[in-house]
Amino acid sequence: MSKEIQEMMQDIGKRARSASRAMARASSEQKNQALLHIAKLVRQKTSEIQKVNQIDVERSQKNGQDTAFIDRLTMTPRTIETMALGLEQIISLEDPIGKMTALKKQASGIELAQMRVPLGVIGIIYESRPNVTIDAAALCLKSGNAVILRGGSEAIDSNTVLAQIIQEGLAAAGLPKDAVQVVTTTDRSAVGEMITMTQYIDVIVPRGGKSLIARLMAEARVPMIKHLDGICHTYIDAEADLAMAVRVCDNAKTQRYAPCNAMETLLVNKAIAPKVLPELCKIYQDKGVELRVDTLTRSTLEASGFKNLVDATEEDWHTEYLAPILSIKTVADIDEAMNHIERYGSKHTDAIITNNKMQADRFLREVDSASVMVNASTRFADGFEYGLGAEIGISNDKLHARGPVGLDGLTSLKYVVMGHGEIRT
Repeated sequence: MSKEIQEMMQDIGKRARSASRAMARASSEQKNQALLHIAKLVRQKTSEIQKVNQIDVERSQKNGQDTAFIDRLTMTPRTIETMALGLEQIISLEDPIGKMTALKKQASGIELAQMRVPLGVIGIIYESRPNVTIDAAALCLKSGNAVILRGGSEAIDSNTVLAQIIQEGLAAAGLPKDAVQVVTTTDRSAVGEMITMTQYIDVIVPRGGKSLIARLMAEARVPMIKHLDGICHTYIDAEADLAMAVRVCDNAKTQRYAPCNAMETLLVNKAIAPKVLPELCKIYQDKGVELRVDTLTRSTLEASGFKNLVDATEEDWHTEYLAPILSIKTVADIDEAMNHIERYGSKHTDAIITNNKMQADRFLREVDSASVMVNASTRFADGFEYGLGAEIGISNDKLHARGPVGLDGLTSLKYVVMGHGEIRT
């Protein structure tokens, strides 16, 4: 690592730490004003954002990035408006900072409570989604944190213009610009410095592929809130409503292919497979989805005249495609479905389609994932859809936060003791 990069990152860290104190004492009104200004600017500058984003998109296309990558990178008027709506939703949320549990008086006379407080300085390392710059900054801002954002080199122009918008909004509300900083170098050694700056950064949130997470797990000294794969399953139970199963499973796979909450493996009870698979798989093939199937599924579909099926391999069950590819397995019962999810799932999001309450309850209790759903598309596993305004990421971990990480996930608790001159005897 060059001395220049090290000094730059240390300076960013110092300024973020200083800004974090101002953010911790900022009023809800100030923070909401900043978010309101940012939302207004995002809408006003839609054309400018798209123009700059197109530079990133064209560069990535020249570099041979695949369709899923380009989809995550591209900012359309719709995605930009979604960012603005996310900002407004965060404004409407209750500010958790300073909230205290009811005071409890101890035998000694002291009164005890817990206060919700910011984590401090959050470092976010992400790849090709420039909307993360707005979503993450907004959540960190509302929860009273300072944030250092290090996006991927492929989105450097988009991230830079969004950072300018955020800092303009902070200044308009009388908050320090250094509360949100974007690392403007594409030198990868900046990440190496960032993940070891324990004196300045309290937690790292990585949002990216396996290689990024693996590197951070090996090298980071700063604690992390992380998520690995999004290998999401839907199990169609023997007692599922057929029309609902078709509608929900179609949406879970094809509404968008690139997000981490898209369904990657479909599990179907053998009793219902001949009824539901032909109709559903026709929809998939009409939409260009490649079907990778086990032996029982192949038999069911070929009996209905299906062709162009691919045999699923062991690797398929482990794969997050993020593309129009779906693996399908026919299972004997809910136990085989849950065993498959336990073996191959990534503890992200898994769903069951059933009208049997007992089966639904078993699935909810026994499937060990951050989001578990009944009769709903896995695509709902999202901070915006959960009413969090947006999300800083989706955590597969169990500590310190799990599932879509919103405001509460960016805070901690400290004990507050109110005394009246008591001394310990």
